[in-house]
Order: sequence, then C-alpha cells, then structure tokens
Amino acid sequence: MNLLQLTVFREVMLAGSVSQAARNLGRTQPAISSTIAQLETELGFCLFERKGKRLSPVPEAHYLLVEATEILDRLTSAQRNMQNLRNLESGSLRIVAMPGPSVFLLPRMISRITEAHAGIKVTVLTRSSPQVHQLMSTQSYDLGIADLGVEFGVNTQLVRSEPFASDCICALPADDPLAQKSVLTPADLDGRPLAALHADHHSHKELHKAFSMAGRHLDVRFETQYYLPLLTFVEDGLACAIIDTLSAESYLHYRGADQDRVVFRPFRPGITLAFATLTPAHRPPSKLAQSFIALWHDEVRRINGFWGAI
Repeated sequence: MNLLQLTVFREVMLAGSVSQAARNLGRTQPAISSTIAQLETELGFCLFERKGKRLSPVPEAHYLLVEATEILDRLTSAQRNMQNLRNLESGSLRIVAMPGPSVFLLPRMISRITEAHAGIKVTVLTRSSPQVHQLMSTQSYDLGIADLGVEFGVNTQLVRSEPFASDCICALPADDPLAQKSVLTPADLDGRPLAALHADHHSHKELHKAFSMAGRHLDVRFETQYYLPLLTFVEDGLACAIIDTLSAESYLHYRGADQDRVVFRPFRPGITLAFATLTPAHRPPSKLAQSFIALWHDEVRRINGFWGAI
C-alpha cells in the first residue's frame, strides 16, 4: 500500500462512488478504478462488491477506512507541524542562563517572538555560569548564556561558545554630586564606598588594578555574586556600583518610568564583562533556536551601542 492508494480508497469510501471520488480528487474515473484495483491486488482480496456501476464496500473495507484515515490524518498533521516549524509558528526552546539576562532581558525577548504564536513553548532556567556550562554539555538545551569572568573548566568538545563583551559602567545615586560628571574615574571614587562583584570575579580584579594604577584607594563595602543586587545599595544611597550594561538595561526595564533614584555614567579606564552564548556541539540548532540566538545577538549589540553612547 502507498499513500496514493489510501487517499483514493478513502475518497471512494467517503464519496460513495468512483465518479464522485474522481471529481473530488481531480482525476479521471479510469485512474481511480485502476488505483483501487491495484490496492485490492496487493491486499489479495476485494474491498468492494461490484453490482453494475455500484460499489458496495465489504466489512474489511470499513476496517481499512479507519486505518487509512488515521494514517492520512497523521501525515497531514505532520506536514502542518513542519510548516509551522519552518515559519517559526511552533516548536520548543530550552534556555539556561546566568541570572542577569534571565530575569528581565530574556523574558522580554521571548514575549516578542511568542506573542503571536501560541504554538511556541519556552523553558528558561536560571543557573550560575559554571552550572550553565555543565547543563549545556548535556546537549539538552538550545541556548546558554554564561559569564566568562569566573574560572571554571569548559569542555569545548561538548559546547560551542561565541564570546561577547560589554563595558562596565558606574551606577550612583541620582542626588550624588558626581552625577554631574560625564565620565567617572578612580580619582572620583577614591575612598568612596563601592558595591561590586565578589573578589574572585574578573571585573573585581580589574577594578582593583585600575585603582591601584591610579594610586587611589578602593573601598568595596558590598560584594554580591550577581550585578543586579548591587543596585539596591545604590538606591539606598549607601554606595556607588560598577555594573555591566546588560544589568543596567535590565534595571531600567524593571523600574521603568519610576526609575529616578539611580543614574549611570561611563567609567574609565574600561572594565569589560566577558560572557558567551553557548550552543550544544553535537546537536544542530532548530530554526526556532537559530532565530532566537540571532535575535539575542542583535539585542546585545543594541544594548552595547545604547550604553556606549551615554
């Protein structure tokens, strides 16, 4: 049996005659009759009793109709689903990311691609950067976003990595006199209470180096594992903070029009946050994953361009 035979057979059964089935399928009556005869030959028994020009289906024909309908409906469903996948109207996306992007930036982007496509399902896990690498190596996630500022082993045979970077900026209370300056340096922050990532992070070490080379005193009062919590200390007027542009963008998105307690200024010399987008090395990305990854890269470039112009 083949799909053409099943299609013709089902149409004859539903239409009740060869002539009507031929009209419905846009084929000739001899072609329909020939296809039914071929099917009967392959099966080894007749599906219809011929009484003049009338066809009467035998009991086995009704059983075959159920089977043929299920097969053809599943094929139609598969074709429709594949078309939806091609058009990015359905599919699944599994993402694991460090806390900064996963809190606001990624959900905003996910909403953008899913608002018109109810068939797309997305899973987002928030993990530390070493855990992101570990989970991506299992090949069960489509995209990972991880900080490269912490020392940990990376199995490059299991994970593809595309590095990105953003310059860190200074967040300070809006009523701080330093807010009047266009660029801040270690001289401006000499002895001032600062909030920064923990001492083992690359950005903390770069900050210490910048102050040391300028002969200024670095006073880190608050340390956290992630950038976003640092802004609480800035809002409360307890410290200035050196944070990355992705976290600054997330903060503005979260606070919206109510954000008037913190301002951001460039910091020199430049301190860079290095991070990477990760994909599984042994599983090609789906079209949906490819589209989302490209969208994420465009968003990172947009954010860097915006904050680089302040």
